Amino acid sequence: QVRLVESGGGLVQAGGSLRLSCAASGRTSGNYAMAWFRQAPGKAREFVASVTGGYSSTYYGDSVKGRFTISRGSAKNTVYLQMNNLKPEDTATYYCAAKVSLGSFVDAGAFPYWGQGTQVTVSS
Repeated sequence: QVRLVESGGGLVQAGGSLRLSCAASGRTSGNYAMAWFRQAPGKAREFVASVTGGYSSTYYGDSVKGRFTISRGSAKNTVYLQMNNLKPEDTATYYCAAKVSLGSFVDAGAFPYWGQGTQVTVSS
């Protein structure tokens, strides 16, 4: 079993920045594809960004391209989401997800492991 713990959420003004962290523990041997999703109240879960388990290629949702950056930490099973130029529409609960794979995925259904979520609120 793999446990994911997110941190770094909070309240920020529009135009500000936040950095989310996700640490995986448990049975973490092997290569993990990791991703961030978000869900606002009354809306479907949305793909934000992902990084492959192999060569660490990255992918982004259209709404965050150029503003958010996903990266791995020196500890292989840690992933970060640097969020810059935040907008009120970025307000959501952000979830970290993981899957044993060398590839990358954008579909939430592909990920068997999820964190509990961290709230990001952007005020206008």
